[in-house]
Amino acid sequence: MKKIAVLCIGLVALVLAACSGSSSDGEIDKIVFADAGWDSIRVHNHVAQTIVEEGFGYKTDVTAGSTAATIQGLREGDINVYMEVWTDNIKEVYEEAIDAGDIEKLSTNFDDNNQGLYVPTYVIEGDPERGIEPMAPDLKTVEDLKKYPEVFEDPEDPGRGRVINAPSGWEVADAIDEKFKTYGLDETLNNFMPGSDSAAVADLVAAYKAGKGWVGYYWSPTAITAKYDLTLLEEPEFDLDTWNETKGTEFPPNDVVVAVHKDMPDQAPEVVEFLKNYETSSELTEEALAYMEDNDASAEEAAEWWMKEHEDLWTAWLDEDIAKKVKDALK
Repeated sequence: MKKIAVLCIGLVALVLAACSGSSSDGEIDKIVFADAGWDSIRVHNHVAQTIVEEGFGYKTDVTAGSTAATIQGLREGDINVYMEVWTDNIKEVYEEAIDAGDIEKLSTNFDDNNQGLYVPTYVIEGDPERGIEPMAPDLKTVEDLKKYPEVFEDPEDPGRGRVINAPSGWEVADAIDEKFKTYGLDETLNNFMPGSDSAAVADLVAAYKAGKGWVGYYWSPTAITAKYDLTLLEEPEFDLDTWNETKGTEFPPNDVVVAVHKDMPDQAPEVVEFLKNYETSSELTEEALAYMEDNDASAEEAAEWWMKEHEDLWTAWLDEDIAKKVKDALK
């Protein structure tokens, strides 16, 4: 999610403009949500859309695009609501948009998320049920990885290991590049960029099922971190100066916020008040993502299941009469 694909904004911006829910006189015809390309934002979109449609009577729509394009759409008002802004991944752009008054933060959706380099836990601890012996029992930190090229062998370069980076174009990939240099990982390991998130997941799942060594970038909350037993490798405690100089610390804390275009408080004040109360957690989000994975469900189906499971949570965000309308629609 967290994965910042810096793609061409121009073409997508045309699509955003065509999908705008705002009319020229300032009234709002429909509320447009951002889909920046990952499952958790889609789940939260569907939860919020259900409440906005059934509780408040607005039409809604979703506009998909890269993070760069959808944030720009939010700034310009072509998108009205962004349910998961990973603020530290786009720190400069986010703060610029806030300072300029183009967008407004309403709430923190969740702030207990993680990201970094993960290994299957059996790499460190083994898995007796699967007959897997520990491969690197002393592996604790990212820097330790360079001691174990044979555990994470690169199939295209025998004798060296391979770390799966984030896909090319994601902003976080640059941070992993810097960590390679800082920790000296390039002494024994190759820095491999997959073509997409799905390619990285396929590589992890294949290794996991085969009980082989694997190390790569991932984040939570995701269906993958919910389904598979993975261990996040340690790094020094976050320090801003060190991070800016070498990236030689753990990833910075990353508040994932709900933000809206500056006109939304005037266009749909009751929806804004609801979104100010919208607060979940990584654990709660991963429940929906795990449901998607285990049941081959869509984000919309997972959101509906999640709302039925956590009625006490989301109804507390709403006035009683609005909550009743939504509950009735879900029956």
